[in-house]
Amino acid sequence: MQAGVGVEQVRRVGAYGVLRDPDGRVLLVRGSDRADFPGVWSLPGGGLEHAEHPARAVLREVAEETGLAVEVTGLRAVVADVTPYPDLGVALHTDRVLFDVTAVGGTLRGERDGTTDLARWLPPDEVAGLPLLPFTAEALGLPVVPLPSGALRRREPFAAPVAARRQRFGAYGLVSDPAGRVLLALIADGYPGAGQWHLPGGGTDHGEQPVTALLRELVEESGQLGRVTELIGVDNLHNPAALGPEGYPIDWHGIRVVYRVLVDRPTEPAVTEMAGGSTARSAWFTPAELRELPLTEIAAEAVATVG
Repeated sequence: MQAGVGVEQVRRVGAYGVLRDPDGRVLLVRGSDRADFPGVWSLPGGGLEHAEHPARAVLREVAEETGLAVEVTGLRAVVADVTPYPDLGVALHTDRVLFDVTAVGGTLRGERDGTTDLARWLPPDEVAGLPLLPFTAEALGLPVVPLPSGALRRREPFAAPVAARRQRFGAYGLVSDPAGRVLLALIADGYPGAGQWHLPGGGTDHGEQPVTALLRELVEESGQLGRVTELIGVDNLHNPAALGPEGYPIDWHGIRVVYRVLVDRPTEPAVTEMAGGSTARSAWFTPAELRELPLTEIAAEAVATVG
């Protein structure tokens, strides 16, 4: 959904856990009277605090909503959705990072005075008959069924963003070609990390899925057509005094998902005007050449996996 004229675009990032017990039951939580969707079930989880890593957020949220201590065992998926709030004039875009987690302690209980009121281990046949938030149904491989009319109950306005704070959700790629070369983008002057080579990618637009955003950014920054083959991981960046083209320090929080991307028919990289100025140029590099480059931290971690 694209927000229409006069509709405020609001963004949020959340982390959620998929837990199953030895009998194959899944752990779900029910929305309380304080939730946007009371009585509707979802995976346990919720919004990130400023500067919080998604993997830490899911541990905190699951503990708050279920009483269980958990550990992350894998990254399952990253998805986005947009929920319209017609009475508030808002379109809420939520980026959702889904982790596989396992319980390591605690006692199951409902959340106290929160946006959920019940936590239950539920067998698959029972889950299929419950009202589920769409991302939860999709994560569990169930049909996405529209919620009943009136299920959305929120009437309170969304909190205004904190001045001088920015949270940005981005998608980046470890991009290679059939010859084993890796594509990198040089950060332009005036931007944080200027002069370093970075993974191709960038921020997602309102209403845009991360994979779609990455492939769009790949074209804008290098002119390459790629295909995503694997979700590699999620990275968290907090810079409390990032200095960019704004000309003044910003408390910056970036959540960045990284995918493996293959360009089957590589061409000479070319930066387009749509790239927005943060990319000076792009280039292909052999694994040997990569070792001589000044790399951003996230790029260094990603190319370390190259043979």
